[in-house]
Amino acid sequence: MPQTPSPHMLPQGVSSMPPSASARGKGSAPFSSLIDTRGTFLKVERFIESCAVSQNGQNFLFATSEGDVWLVARKGLKDISSWQQMAVHEGPVLCLSADCKPESFLTGGEDNSLRRIHADGRVEILYTGKRWVEHCTSWVDEKGRNGMIAFASGKEVVLLNPEGKVIKQLSHASTVSGLAFDAKGKRLATSHYNGASLWYVHASEDKPQEYHWKGSHIGVVLHPQGEALVTTMQENELHGWRLSDGHNIRMSGYPRKVHSLSFSRNGKWLATSGADTVVMWPFFGGGPIGKPPVELAGIPGVICNKVAFHPQFDLVAAGFSDGTVFLADTKSDRMMPVSLSTHQLGPVSCLCCSPDGEILMFGTEDGTMAVVDLSLSAVS
Repeated sequence: MPQTPSPHMLPQGVSSMPPSASARGKGSAPFSSLIDTRGTFLKVERFIESCAVSQNGQNFLFATSEGDVWLVARKGLKDISSWQQMAVHEGPVLCLSADCKPESFLTGGEDNSLRRIHADGRVEILYTGKRWVEHCTSWVDEKGRNGMIAFASGKEVVLLNPEGKVIKQLSHASTVSGLAFDAKGKRLATSHYNGASLWYVHASEDKPQEYHWKGSHIGVVLHPQGEALVTTMQENELHGWRLSDGHNIRMSGYPRKVHSLSFSRNGKWLATSGADTVVMWPFFGGGPIGKPPVELAGIPGVICNKVAFHPQFDLVAAGFSDGTVFLADTKSDRMMPVSLSTHQLGPVSCLCCSPDGEILMFGTEDGTMAVVDLSLSAVS
């Protein structure tokens, strides 16, 4: 069992976000946050585009706007000198994902290739095509015996086995903008112009279930129990479909474009960015059709950029445009601050949790790469 603080272990005195340094006034005692007590971070002159944790939770990877990556081993988490910088592609890294193999990562780039980064820093070319590799993802079963890789290049999605052998190619009428496997690895959802497609990856005939909604769809997630498919859109809204009958689900009212979505472990809630609060849509009791979202927590006037549900507890991590990151309990108003605007880390650009929930990592537009140890052993 993961040794991560449960929601009931949040600090008793934290019921809302602490005020900023200016609001506290001069001479006030600084508010302690997890980045101070459990975190390690490095600042570089790069925009941190994305971050990922390996399937076994032992390795972490940050990708920057300049095309280099930083590989961090869990055993060297607090030793910044052990963080390994390397160039992986001939040009920018366009996508990053955990691999279906336990210790490695997948990256795609403008050099038209999909590459595997091993835990020891070795880089392996899995595929080279004729167009940029802009999206990649993977799936592996709970025992780690079966896995699959998917990546998007233009209008094509290519499926590979764990060794990099091509299984099949799935053609679309327009450029693919997002990928998501279901929990069992039987279906792959793709987003594209005017809707989304749901493919049965082992089908003898590659004909998807198509879901239509006019407009540009730029990302996709699947409900953990396969009950719904949700896309982000170029407009300030989401669109979804109930998979049992194809019923449309409209989720609108955002002041900004939604760039980040995350379902809770049981699929009860969908947390989203795009407002100055963490907006959560209910996926229970017939919702979200006909039901309003819940605004969990936020900072007035400061946009939430990234969200990520904890894989073990009813906690959601949220990163904001002023560099604030916090963990919020979905069952109460209590929050645990991870970083504050006064740390001056920069607008949060990526955010994720390790599979065991013991590590939270995030990156910022100003070049901060941060890793926070949430495990009980971090206080010993």
